[in-house]
Amino acid sequence: MTAAAPTPRPRGWHALSSAGGGLPLDLALYAVSAVFAVITAVTSTLLPHRAWGGTAAVGYLVAALAVTVQLLLRHRRPDSALTGLPARWAITAFAWATTTLLPLARQSAERAAGRTDRAQEEVLVVEQAGARLVEHGTPYLGHDAIAALPADERLLGYTPYQPGMALFGLPRAAAAGWWTDARVWFAVGTAVALVLAVAVLRRPRAVAGQAGRPAIGHAADLLRGVQAATVLPICALTLATGGDDLPVLALCLLALSLAATGRAGWSGLAVGLAGALKLFAWPVALVLIIWGATRRAGLRVAAGAIGLPVAALLPALLVDRDGLVENVLRFPLGHGLVTSPAQSPFPGHLIASGLPGGRLIAAGLLVAAGAAIAGWLFRRPPRTAFAAALVCGYGLLAAIALMPSTRFGYLLYPIALLAWAAAVRNPDRADANPALSVNWQAMERGRA
Repeated sequence: MTAAAPTPRPRGWHALSSAGGGLPLDLALYAVSAVFAVITAVTSTLLPHRAWGGTAAVGYLVAALAVTVQLLLRHRRPDSALTGLPARWAITAFAWATTTLLPLARQSAERAAGRTDRAQEEVLVVEQAGARLVEHGTPYLGHDAIAALPADERLLGYTPYQPGMALFGLPRAAAAGWWTDARVWFAVGTAVALVLAVAVLRRPRAVAGQAGRPAIGHAADLLRGVQAATVLPICALTLATGGDDLPVLALCLLALSLAATGRAGWSGLAVGLAGALKLFAWPVALVLIIWGATRRAGLRVAAGAIGLPVAALLPALLVDRDGLVENVLRFPLGHGLVTSPAQSPFPGHLIASGLPGGRLIAAGLLVAAGAAIAGWLFRRPPRTAFAAALVCGYGLLAAIALMPSTRFGYLLYPIALLAWAAAVRNPDRADANPALSVNWQAMERGRA
């Protein structure tokens, strides 16, 4: 009788994420986040960030204490329901409510009561864009209109987003109150997109002996992906104080989830909605179109991924072409009346500001990175949503690192996309990355 081969143990990220039922990494996430929130509350020069840190630190600390109790209980009763996945989901929901939604609601209420230091500039920009959309049919001011503003108000005169972002400013154009704050609606849009993404991936797959299992990936990896998009401080802080990136990110995650379950047309619509809000979604749209092409569904993906952003741009183009070009092209490229204040110390910014001809050097490096990624996509087009998520995550990470003007907060895109890759990976397929597939399948056998 031949002895059965030993089951390989998961390695790398999967080993770290699944060790101890996922609880040690949960504890590290909440504990480190609590420290980050305290440091932010004490040292940040941005008043909305300081206010967030003071509130969020308590929520992270309580979540860390709850996970500590779970770890102690698991040591004594490994089969306790209080240490299982539903309990971890409950703590994640509590953490998001107390570290994101509560600070958001508090700052929105204080702002409605008259405080002027309870929102970042992008909130004001989006709300003004909504008001202009209602009044003039376009969210943009033209070059001459911005030039006529006082010098210290010209930055807020720019709307460096796609026209769809102005929709989040419509409630404030209709009424005043804490609930019309653009961040409230950013949060609503984010929550709806994430709930849909989770629902898509948790639909049971029709495979014998696996009834009730998630359609793609594993529920624990799905939870980790949700944590990366919600309670991670870079996401929680961004949504509570500014927020315009979170609905864009959530729609991209929804698009990848739909792609993972074979819904090419719907995937294109989801990423198209994201692209109608912000340019950051356009690289994700391109990768998903290429993914669709490997399944003879490229046109179905492109119909939504390209059609929706174009449809959003057309009214603004017809009403005021100069305003559209000034805001969407000239300003992001550094040719506006004022320059972007986004200046986080990433390599691209350091090169652009510290070397002779640095801006050209940084631009050349960015183009070279883009060409390298394009070559990779040509030689090895992503055939699975898992592979597409990896390309999007690493590609955006390279772009953020090399952009002359960027923000630390933009890292939320690659971090969440890379975490979501595990959630959309189909353990029944081995064509995305054979090396990673061995680890994934080994982990699945260990969980069975």
